[in-house]
Amino acid sequence: MNMRRILAMVTAASVAAGVAHAEPATNATTTYNRVEVGGLKIFYREAGPTDAPTIVLLHGFPSSSREFDPLIPLLATRYHLVAPDFPGFGHSEAPPPSSYTYTFDNLAKTTTAFLDKLKIDKASFYLHDYGGPVGFRVMAARPSRVQALIVQNANAYEEGLGPKWALIRKYWEDPAKHPEVFEAFVSLAATEQRHTSGTSHPERYNPDTWTDEFAHLQQPGQREIQAALLYDYRTNVASYPAWQAWLREHKPPTLVVWGRNDPSFIAAGGDAFRRDVPDAEVHQLDAGHFIFDEATDEVARLIIAFMQKQHL
Repeated sequence: MNMRRILAMVTAASVAAGVAHAEPATNATTTYNRVEVGGLKIFYREAGPTDAPTIVLLHGFPSSSREFDPLIPLLATRYHLVAPDFPGFGHSEAPPPSSYTYTFDNLAKTTTAFLDKLKIDKASFYLHDYGGPVGFRVMAARPSRVQALIVQNANAYEEGLGPKWALIRKYWEDPAKHPEVFEAFVSLAATEQRHTSGTSHPERYNPDTWTDEFAHLQQPGQREIQAALLYDYRTNVASYPAWQAWLREHKPPTLVVWGRNDPSFIAAGGDAFRRDVPDAEVHQLDAGHFIFDEATDEVARLIIAFMQKQHL
């Protein structure tokens, strides 16, 4: 039996068994764009063929669409990827709170308008951290747009909140009485620890990620923007029951890839999705809050296999 036939048989067996592999592509497939949405310039990354199934990637705090740079090339040969920066983050405009209301409701409205502008009527949604409360609002506003859901340390359950949230709850009660909570939240130490806490592979972490994020937090107006969003985060916790009800009603095909060592959104938050979507595929990975710092290949393989099961 010649080698070509052997390889063909192995490939066929792999497909039949549902085995998927990430297929690396050149970063040249990614384009960097801006579009006006509601008077704001919104920056976004885009990659992959526009006629392929779309995955919308929604980033976390205090990052931007840049956090998806390791993942995008691994998926761009199969999928159309769109990753916007929220207002106030990355390279999107950051108007002062006097002219743009920094709430998660408003970030979601801007994101919905962004998707409408790009004529994205059907998509799978990848939610991380702040991308969770934005994404759940976007999906709830138009359930028909949702083809599948991928959740990565984007919390929707009380049991997913780590110990630090006890202090943040005090801040929600009266921000003026607890300024130290906000100071700690935007500190250099906290910005680094969001990446490195709990990792068993510190050598995989690029310090440029947190020094760049911290530099962004030092820009004019950022303290006011981030203080407003931290205070408004209380509305996300209050919305957990509504999001859970939405999951029970619509039961979107769901993949959970959770960094189980995340001290902020702990592993129980990932497992909890099975309660409302019993068929959810849940993977607890040996990684932290920013999973792409150390487990990009594994996440890409899981996404490709999951999307193939959905015939996407």
